Amino acid sequence: MKSDLDSYDLFARFYDLFYGQRDDDLAMYQDFALAADGPILELGCGSGRVLLSLAREGHYVTGLDVSEAMLARTRAGAKAAGIEDQATLVQGDLRDFDLGGRFALTIIPINTFMHCYDMEQQLACLRGVRRHLQSGGRLVIDVYHPDLETLLEADGRLMSDGSVFDPETGHTVQRTTHRQLDMANQTQHVTFIMDEVGTDGTVRRIVCPFRMRFVFRFEMELLLRTAGFSLETVYGSYELEPFESGSEKMIFVARTD
Repeated sequence: MKSDLDSYDLFARFYDLFYGQRDDDLAMYQDFALAADGPILELGCGSGRVLLSLAREGHYVTGLDVSEAMLARTRAGAKAAGIEDQATLVQGDLRDFDLGGRFALTIIPINTFMHCYDMEQQLACLRGVRRHLQSGGRLVIDVYHPDLETLLEADGRLMSDGSVFDPETGHTVQRTTHRQLDMANQTQHVTFIMDEVGTDGTVRRIVCPFRMRFVFRFEMELLLRTAGFSLETVYGSYELEPFESGSEKMIFVARTD
């Protein structure tokens, strides 16, 4: 079985094919960045989807990611956009990092916090953020709402995510997803199966397994308070609508004292 880091490195070159055009959360982060009026830290910056968007608007952003392959893509994107001076990239683990600086805002977008696999790792991540925030600094965490219907979908079935064309290689990539629920450990075991079809018809299969530990609303609130944060609010969408039973997202906004 591959380690999660191996999976992140393998998936790096496919990430933007499936997620690079996603922009539904960017306006929200732009608003938080404007309100912060200071340097920004993104944990789990991946290939730079959010980080590069903020840097292009003139913000100074530090991105931390465990995968050097992901960071290489962010670095290339920053160079292509001419914003290298706006972005600092660090290879490191969001559960154990020391950047030697303070930030006005830390963001942990789109389920990245779920790569903390138990309470100790969750608190280590949050306490690390707390140490790196300026007085009055904000933390924004986006995770999905683990309602019963969503959890029951992780029943081991294979689901096709369709196919995309890779302009870098000229190949077609077909992705299939397998999700298995481990309720006792609040974990989903997810496997991405990428079948890369070459121009000559040959197929190369890449398998990327990883874990995601989901959290419930009041569990997350308790984790934040235990780590020394004051909770501002919980939103249910990127439009900052109130969190409700039917919300797909849980967006936690917390502040240091």
